[in-house]
Amino acid sequence: MIWLAWRQHRKQLLFTLIGFAALAALMIPIGLSMRHTFTDLGLPDCVRQLARTDVAPTTIDSCEAGFRRFTNRYGSLNLVAVLLLVLPILVGLFWGAPLVAREVEHGTHRFAWTQGVGRTHWALVKFGLVGAVTVTLAICYGLGMSWWVSPLTQAAHEGRMGVIVFDLQGVVPIGYTLFAVALGIFAGTVWRRLLPAMAVTLVGFVGVRAALAMLARPHYQPALTLTFPVEGARPDMSRGDWVLSSGVRNADGTTVMADGQIVCPPGTRGPSGQACGAELGLKPGAYNWQLYQPGDRFWLFQSIETGVFIVLALLLLYLAIRRIRRIA
Repeated sequence: MIWLAWRQHRKQLLFTLIGFAALAALMIPIGLSMRHTFTDLGLPDCVRQLARTDVAPTTIDSCEAGFRRFTNRYGSLNLVAVLLLVLPILVGLFWGAPLVAREVEHGTHRFAWTQGVGRTHWALVKFGLVGAVTVTLAICYGLGMSWWVSPLTQAAHEGRMGVIVFDLQGVVPIGYTLFAVALGIFAGTVWRRLLPAMAVTLVGFVGVRAALAMLARPHYQPALTLTFPVEGARPDMSRGDWVLSSGVRNADGTTVMADGQIVCPPGTRGPSGQACGAELGLKPGAYNWQLYQPGDRFWLFQSIETGVFIVLALLLLYLAIRRIRRIA
């Protein structure tokens, strides 16, 4: 059975490896160029210095200027990163969805399940082979993308917690890819036609990914709150912290400005002699606030999200096996 499964999927594996090789040939030169520029601008030293608490203001200004120069040059690569988000779903579409749907659509399941191999045995071998290939590809993809986006994340204020780059690196690609494949397999057992199974896989994957990223991820751990007065120096947040929301409030807690900040030097007066921000309705004791997730929670959030998708994948595979037992 293992030999038969290998014979059935070796062309898929060959085309997948060719695709990964072409992607690597495109991305590696870009990654090397980014790292070379990052080093030439002295940004690795900036990253180490900004991690300390006793950084001189002149050093901060110099490093921020270097980060801006790097971002201006390579910021457009964020669009490439968006395109790379589709790779896990492509594995689900072309590895998961055809696994059962194509067999049933072509009628070859009748031959496969009447040759002394039980349905459960057939499913476990096929799922195991595809799962092993999927995990291997996802690990290589996660490691490669972690290397590729590292300069971009170090230059960005949100660092590795950014919405796009978080999904590209670390261990979450393993969970995403396994879920996409499992969703495709399950969809094939329900609709039993290749194109409908692929459509359901695409819509379901995008929907679940978006729901977890926007609704669940910000609440994996209780967010922290930073407050500071509108007059005075703004406290420095660590680079890599993920700001969820911000605003300006009066002393009684009423929001004066959402998604913004007001920072004035002490004793600043407006054109009419009013205190800083008085023209906006700020009263004495007004303060800025930010709700954020610290950047050092990156691996914790990665583990939580990967675990969620692996559990969903295992549940879908279990339901798929139950469905296979009922196919006529």
